[in-house]
Amino acid sequence: MVLMLVTATITLFMKARVGPVFLNHFGYIHGLSMLTIYTVPFAYFAAKKGNSKKHKSGMIGLYAGGIIIAGSFALMPGRLLHSWIFGQL
Repeated sequence: MVLMLVTATITLFMKARVGPVFLNHFGYIHGLSMLTIYTVPFAYFAAKKGNSKKHKSGMIGLYAGGIIIAGSFALMPGRLLHSWIFGQL
């Protein structure tokens, strides 16, 4: 979980290059970084207190937001991962 927080923090310093840009730096995908920065400590403390329902819901939300939604954004045309997988279009 620490690596997830480190990665989410690092991505806040990367400039958005695809889609609309807010505050001369941030894009929609940065919202997922904020989701991670909020959800990881929430789920950790829920597990530490023994509240498995909150921990489970936090982890499912993080998985859905971080893997499914971020993966979809990463595969959009114009992104580096899209060009690696599908070639230059």
